[in-house]
Amino acid sequence: MNSPRIAGAGVTQFGKHPERTGRDLFAEAGLEALDAAGVSPDDVEALHFGNFMGELTEHQGHQAPLMAEAVGLNVPATRFEAACASAGAGVREAVKTIRNGEADVLLVGGAERMTNVGTAAATDGLAIAADDLYEVRAGMTFPAAYGLMARSYFAEFGGSREDLAHVAVKNHEHALVNEHAQLRSEITVEDVLSAPPVADPLGLYDACPITDGAAAMVLVSEAYATEHGLDAPVSITGTGQGGDSLALQDRPDIATTPAAVDAAEEAYADAGIGAGDVDLAEVHDCFTIAEVLAIESLGLYEPGEGITAATDGETTRHGDTPINLSGGLKAKGHPVGATGVAQIATIAWVLDGTHPRADAVPDGTVGVAHNAGGTAASATVHVLEVDR
Repeated sequence: MNSPRIAGAGVTQFGKHPERTGRDLFAEAGLEALDAAGVSPDDVEALHFGNFMGELTEHQGHQAPLMAEAVGLNVPATRFEAACASAGAGVREAVKTIRNGEADVLLVGGAERMTNVGTAAATDGLAIAADDLYEVRAGMTFPAAYGLMARSYFAEFGGSREDLAHVAVKNHEHALVNEHAQLRSEITVEDVLSAPPVADPLGLYDACPITDGAAAMVLVSEAYATEHGLDAPVSITGTGQGGDSLALQDRPDIATTPAAVDAAEEAYADAGIGAGDVDLAEVHDCFTIAEVLAIESLGLYEPGEGITAATDGETTRHGDTPINLSGGLKAKGHPVGATGVAQIATIAWVLDGTHPRADAVPDGTVGVAHNAGGTAASATVHVLEVDR
């Protein structure tokens, strides 16, 4: 199979950039990716761009050609929107495009600008990824939705707020050396437990921040990489996508995320691996409970067993299966349209040994990226493998 190679990636500093536009942020990431890849912009055949809130935060739709222009490309450009899984969806289509021989070189990325509109407006904007008629109009926000999912999980499987606190503490510790991370500060379990409540049982430190940022990567065919002598040891060998009811009340169980289960099973089958082969993962921890749901959906833990993984140290950088060595959305930040590509970039850098946390898995060969939209009504999973 012609597994696309990651020739290079670029990620901006995640955080508050109210003075910068989305096109400015993406230009930085895209040009960095091309430079890291050693690929001429003239060889890029298309742009896949992820973005969710551009119409609301920048009054700008039709962003893909705008972003292509910002990077100096005159190519077909398509925007992908799947809420927080927008970039993951763009990557999946890029993988399929290269595999079927339609292209040899694609630029894939995403960007989001959110802090310029303030917390209240950004929260309202994010809420449109939920069911407006039956959730948003009733006052549902995503902190509330994930609070309900956490309460349901505790009722079905057990667990405690302290277990969730260990997820936050772990991810903040992982982010300390990540130069792209928004929150590079240590926190304690007590800090998490004593933080202001947001949506019971979730508090302030259980939630990821509102973030501006961009990420991009150059995907190339194996033939192109060989012909041009590129140093591109990491391939995307598996891709999967799943879906679920948009509104929580339409699901038979809100303590699990079947869309992510389906995406993982498809990606594993595509790559010819199993969950037991995974050495590390970047998962969509928009809230601490989301990391627990993700590692169970990926088959790394059985349902009900993931809640104590961080508490027991199993998912720390010293554990058997490190999760979110970047700091995750929780500490790295979550510029919605960019997150899926930023996750994949992190795994590629860890596997090729250039990430500051690469020593956590010095012999690792398989990584998985899990990107979820809304309350995981959309989910993509990608398997990455490195040549050793």
